[in-house]
Amino acid sequence: MSDPSQFAGGGPLGDLLRNLARLLTAQGPINWEVARQLAIWTATEGNSEPNPDPLARIRTEELLRVADMYVAEATGMATSRRGWLALRCVTRAEWASTTLESWKGVLLRLASSLGPGPSVPAPAGEANAMDQLLGNLPQVIGPLVLGAQAGTMVGNLAARALGQYDVAAPAPNSDELMAVPDVVDGFAKEWDLPVDDVRMYVCLRDVVHHTVLSRPSVSTAFQDHLLAYAGAFHVEMDVIEQRLGSLDPSDLLSLQQSLGDPETLIGDIQSDEQRRLLVPFRALLAAISGYTDFVIDKVGKRLVGSYPLVSEAFRRRRLEDAPGQRVLGKLLGIELDQATVDRGHAFVTGVLERAGEEGLVRLWEGPAGLPTPAEVDAPGLWLARTELLG
Repeated sequence: MSDPSQFAGGGPLGDLLRNLARLLTAQGPINWEVARQLAIWTATEGNSEPNPDPLARIRTEELLRVADMYVAEATGMATSRRGWLALRCVTRAEWASTTLESWKGVLLRLASSLGPGPSVPAPAGEANAMDQLLGNLPQVIGPLVLGAQAGTMVGNLAARALGQYDVAAPAPNSDELMAVPDVVDGFAKEWDLPVDDVRMYVCLRDVVHHTVLSRPSVSTAFQDHLLAYAGAFHVEMDVIEQRLGSLDPSDLLSLQQSLGDPETLIGDIQSDEQRRLLVPFRALLAAISGYTDFVIDKVGKRLVGSYPLVSEAFRRRRLEDAPGQRVLGKLLGIELDQATVDRGHAFVTGVLERAGEEGLVRLWEGPAGLPTPAEVDAPGLWLARTELLG
């Protein structure tokens, strides 16, 4: 049997696995304590973080105000719901905690699609907890598995997050955008880019995405697609139990590693219903991607001195096969791959060639402006329909 003392500095599950009674009495379909601790530990690799540099915060706030003004002018749309945008500079751990909290609704929908776990009575003591874990591992492991999956996904994203919209996600209820100055400055150094140019690009990217994703029609459609996809997972718990069958509950190191690995537990499982739902979801993601890239390119050339170099660095970064993005694609369907990016670019280019920038404005005027999958591939059809609608 593995020595539990080896987990003294080996991650958040080390402490939790030494307290098995606490795991077995977790309430609800997701163990949020596991999710939170694993998200923070994955984001920081177990290291403490300094507070964001006040000077970086002040400078980024200045750049955000400039980006806000230029994006409003370029799009002709309000960039916020209340009339102004605020900035919250955070650490990786804070980004992870905030994002996990904001995604609770969709993660609970995902958990419900996997089937509720059985109710386990509170054990009398630690020895009882160990007996129950060893004897009924598949029945009690559900909330732990889902907590570990959620924590790993968010933690991997947080480890490299620059700001609010590193991934396509619903707009926050507030008009406060997160930025991670330490990661932004590190990215600028890694690519040998002017730090203010990278900060401006992140501000511009996030303001453009917030402008689009906070539109009522887009926000509603995005949330509906996301919840529908998560709710259509329909993986029976016995499938996960089979994949857990090779786990040795006495090998704590193996247990810790496997619980956070979606390839081990869920792999490439995807229901027929999810494949169907991905068709309109991908169309929406493509339209958002094509439009936001167009506006970023238009405004960025005016605001970012080294724009060609910065935009190329961000393009490569977005298309990296990062662990968090792979998990996001498997669990929630939000995966912006090259095919989706190219599809969105072709749609926007087609609209511009036929109707100019005025034609693009129709995209976000209401639910009827959102293109269907067929229209994303044939922008002329979308233009004809929206013209008829006036």
